[in-house]
Amino acid sequence: MADIENIVVLTGAGISAESGLATFRGPDGLWEGRRVDEICTPEALATDRALVLDFYDQRRRALGGVGPNAAHRALAFLDQHWPGELLIVTQNVDDLHERAGAKRMLHMHGELLSALCGACGERSRFDGDMIDGPRCAACGRNELRPDIVFFGEMPYEMERIEHALMEANLLVSIGTSGAVYPAAGFVQMARHAGADTLELNLDPSAGSVYFHETRLGPASVLVPAWVEDMLASAVSA
Repeated sequence: MADIENIVVLTGAGISAESGLATFRGPDGLWEGRRVDEICTPEALATDRALVLDFYDQRRRALGGVGPNAAHRALAFLDQHWPGELLIVTQNVDDLHERAGAKRMLHMHGELLSALCGACGERSRFDGDMIDGPRCAACGRNELRPDIVFFGEMPYEMERIEHALMEANLLVSIGTSGAVYPAAGFVQMARHAGADTLELNLDPSAGSVYFHETRLGPASVLVPAWVEDMLASAVSA
């Protein structure tokens, strides 16, 4: 590990599940009798706007009842102390990484606490209920939608992510299903560029075969141990 300078960390729903947030990708991943991937689409927003807004309003309210866990805090500690390049790429739309103190990060699938105006494209901090029909502060239209990348839409900051993967010596995937693209393809991209790859997951993901190493267990246990090892190696290098 002494030759590792640049790290990309990819986090998924598994890291926040230990804080009490539902993943929605298991067999019980239903809401109002429908699959979540049927609700979180531009088509659903167009045909049943109230259903989609209510879904995300409930997710937003749920954030108030949870907090960062040991895995979030460990990554924030790594962020503060890692001497090389680091980018935490999260597929999660919650704010638990930020609340733990992480700075070098981005949300590729958007954020629950952000609103996107469908009329003018303005993005703004938002922590209320969209079902109430608030108006955009920039243009005055009441076309706010969750600033979330729906199924079928392009994730945010892909160019920045791909550049980081090309420059990385190590990709670490934490709590991801390995079933959602393009994130599921990051491991192959990183390996092609010559990076080491490590998976930390409760169970093997759909892409476990592509990782150099997989460690199984709770993120709240595996991540702090890995961070401790990484920082120890940086001190001794």
